[in-house]
Amino acid sequence: MSDIRTAIIEDDDDIRPALRLLINGTEGFQCRSAFSNVEEALAKLELSGIDILILDIHLPGMNGVAAASVFKEKRPELLIMMFTVYADDDHVFNALRAGADGYVLKRSSPAQLLGHLRELYHGGAPMSSEIARRLVRSFKSAQLPEQEEKSPALEAAGLTARELEVLDQLAEGYLYKEIAHHLGIGIDTVKRHITHIYQKLHVQNRTEALNKAFPRK
Repeated sequence: MSDIRTAIIEDDDDIRPALRLLINGTEGFQCRSAFSNVEEALAKLELSGIDILILDIHLPGMNGVAAASVFKEKRPELLIMMFTVYADDDHVFNALRAGADGYVLKRSSPAQLLGHLRELYHGGAPMSSEIARRLVRSFKSAQLPEQEEKSPALEAAGLTARELEVLDQLAEGYLYKEIAHHLGIGIDTVKRHITHIYQKLHVQNRTEALNKAFPRK
C-alpha cells in the first residue's frame, strides 16, 4: 500500500517540526513539505504530490480558511484537514464551507491525529469528537419542532434499520470505533454501513449526510 503523502502549513515553530517528525516517523506516512505561511506554500508546494494538506487556521498573511478555498480551487480532489485550537461554531462552519474535509483540534493525541489522517485518506470526514458534537448540536438546534420527523431525503433514501442506527450514532458525533462498540459490530461493518448511507443519500461525508438528515432553515 502506498504511503499517505502530506504537507503542513503551520506557523508555530515548535508544532511544525514536531508534526513533521511524527508523520515521517510513522510507517505508511510521508510529510513532503512544511511551511510557516500560505504564501510560501502557494509558491513552492506541488499539490499533485500530496494527498492531504494539514492546515492551521490562524496564520500570518492569508488565514487557513481562505487558504482552504484557494487550494480546493487549484486541486479539488486534495484532502484538507484543519488542525487548529479553534473549536467555536463560526470557525468550524467557515472552514467546512471553504472546503475542509476534516477538522481536528491541536490537543488531539499523536495517535488520534494519525488515526484522523488515515480516516480522511480512506474516505471519511474526521473530526475531533468535541467538534462533531458541536456540529450536530448546531444542525439540531436549527430545526423547528415539526422538522424532527425524518427529512424527505432521508425517507426517500430507503435506509435499513441498521443504517438508521448508524446514522443516529453519526448524528450524536461518535467516532467509528465508538459506533462499533455501541452497536456491538466490527469497525469494518460500521464503515460498510456508512458507505451505503452516503451512497443512498448521495453525499460524500458526515457533514453532507447530517445536512440532508437535519436540514437547516
